[in-house]
Amino acid sequence: MEIGCLVVSHKKAKVQDIERIWLENKSGIHDIISNCSVSEYAYIFTCNRFELYVVGEDIRGCLQGVVKKLGIEDKAEIFYGDDCLVHLMRVAAGVESMIVGEEQILGQVRQCHNICKQEGMIREVLDRIFSKAVQAGRRVRRETKISKGSVSIGSAAVDVAERVLGSLNGKKVLLVGAGEMGTLVAKAIANRDVEAILIANRTYSRAEELARRIGGIAVRFDMLKEYLKTCDVVISATSAPHTVISRADVEEVMKKRKKKLLIIDIALPRDVEESVGELDGVELLTIDDLRRVSEENLKKRLAEVAKAEKIIAEEVEQLKLLIKDINARSAIAAMYSLAEKYVEEEIDELYSKLTAKYGLDSDVREMLEDFANSLIKKFLREPTVRLREAARNEKNYIIESVKYLFGDGNGRIPKTEAEKVEKVKPS
Repeated sequence: MEIGCLVVSHKKAKVQDIERIWLENKSGIHDIISNCSVSEYAYIFTCNRFELYVVGEDIRGCLQGVVKKLGIEDKAEIFYGDDCLVHLMRVAAGVESMIVGEEQILGQVRQCHNICKQEGMIREVLDRIFSKAVQAGRRVRRETKISKGSVSIGSAAVDVAERVLGSLNGKKVLLVGAGEMGTLVAKAIANRDVEAILIANRTYSRAEELARRIGGIAVRFDMLKEYLKTCDVVISATSAPHTVISRADVEEVMKKRKKKLLIIDIALPRDVEESVGELDGVELLTIDDLRRVSEENLKKRLAEVAKAEKIIAEEVEQLKLLIKDINARSAIAAMYSLAEKYVEEEIDELYSKLTAKYGLDSDVREMLEDFANSLIKKFLREPTVRLREAARNEKNYIIESVKYLFGDGNGRIPKTEAEKVEKVKPS
């Protein structure tokens, strides 16, 4: 059993690259690993990353093939074994985030874990790995200050808006989207002395609810173009699968405006048509433009990152023991499954013979079952202990050999007339 992951993140790819990979493959993730010997797999998708985790055989060849298939040789990173486990924990802890220590990534990892589990992609190994990663992410945030201060994409967008405009004091801000990301933006803006926060959302009641929470004003989504005429900055963060602010609309708006319009698009897929940035008087920024904030953020948190990595190292060691135990259990289960399969058949046959000859009652069957189960446990105890030792010492060839010998517990070799069992007397 091997584990590995393919990573396309803000480190090597732009937001449109990540967006393209996801949109082209989200409905056919199974297809892109169709040539791999994979027993389970999972993905993580956020505005800054697309990651694919796989468990199976020849994972190195599998992931290299996927990279070639997607044509992302210059944008992808691949991690195997322990490096893969460390990477996932770093992601959950916010260490790998563009905004180091961001809080929402932990929820996104947990959400992807749940979705993949519900869809039947995840089994025991990845279930344990993702659960441990979420646990490690919580511990990092609890025991370090890595998430202290402004550490989300939403709050970074507000910081950038403040830098571009000099100050947000007395400015009118239009927030498009009242979901998770929009809420983060709204909370960050609420700490500034702005003139007004207008909140537009397709579901008006959600805009009203968020507006009540932060002292903003809910506006109708279908009136978006009208509010573009009067706002100083627009931050768009919807989850729409298509653009919601078009070049044509902004071009029409700018004919009636005299002052500059700053638009920050932090959605993925993007909310704002890319060519909007070409219009006179408009400055369009995307997630890629928040990298400078990320670099400054990282400098402030270097000490906390070191603490986080120490915690991650401890959690990875615990996880490795758990995985080894899972690996050993699969071989142990194969031995017991095959033994129990044939014991049941033999007990049925023996009980029938004894009942026919001696007229025994059902209590005897229970005694036979207890005897057989006790014999199995005693007979397989030593192999069980040795398999656990082999797993802890990373002697995977022993585990695989036992699984092969016992047919994964299925007893797949049919009995034929040519097969004979020779009775050998002990010398």
